[in-house]
Amino acid sequence: MKIKGTCRHCGREFLVEQVLENGGRCPWDGRPFEPDYAVVLVDALRDAEAAGNTLENALEKIADIGPEFVLDMDSILGEVRAHLERLASGRGA
Repeated sequence: MKIKGTCRHCGREFLVEQVLENGGRCPWDGRPFEPDYAVVLVDALRDAEAAGNTLENALEKIADIGPEFVLDMDSILGEVRAHLERLASGRGA
């Protein structure tokens, strides 16, 4: 899974892996995304991308098997969507 984002300062899109390579800074303008919690941010972004890959791979395997059930999308995406909406709105903790 390649997670993409958009810098609130320069407005350019980036990939999470670019932010990881730049130590929590925008790959385009070099500004830190969160100067006080750069290490926490980088670790969380790394975890999110790894978890996304794991989930994507697991769901692909389940779909390939073709079991006799349907997974409820909201049970998988509901909380994820809520966190992404909170992030998009700029509301922190």
